[in-house]
Amino acid sequence: MRALANFTTAEIERAKRYASAIPPADLDPRIGALVNELIGRVADKWTMMILETLAEQGELRFTRLSEFVKGISQKMLTQTLRNMERDGLVICTVHPVVPPKVEYRLTGLGLRLGSAFCGVWVWAAENLDHVEKARQLFDGKAKAGS
Repeated sequence: MRALANFTTAEIERAKRYASAIPPADLDPRIGALVNELIGRVADKWTMMILETLAEQGELRFTRLSEFVKGISQKMLTQTLRNMERDGLVICTVHPVVPPKVEYRLTGLGLRLGSAFCGVWVWAAENLDHVEKARQLFDGKAKAGS
């Protein structure tokens, strides 16, 4: 698991602000739709792994990115990057050379999304012991009942 120390104090504070904010009652329904769509996209492990890799490594060529994102197929990497590009999270730069050189980097929007999801890391770090204890209790009950 990535250490919480890899986040700046500002990123952690921003994540805590996001996590504690309550959306207004008259929230634009388009915002709700976007949140649901983005959660579906970022809940996809590949998107999160690409987001994290590009945030840590900076601009990467396609093949180098595939080396960092262990287990992803070329097809899935291509699909995920296209979806991220469509959402404005990454920029794809194609250099007109032979062989083709294609590089990907996060946009400001992608970096800010990563900061927003930093709250999940903060929550996990603060609640790891509680989750593990709850799982042990649950598993113990399940074994006793079988």
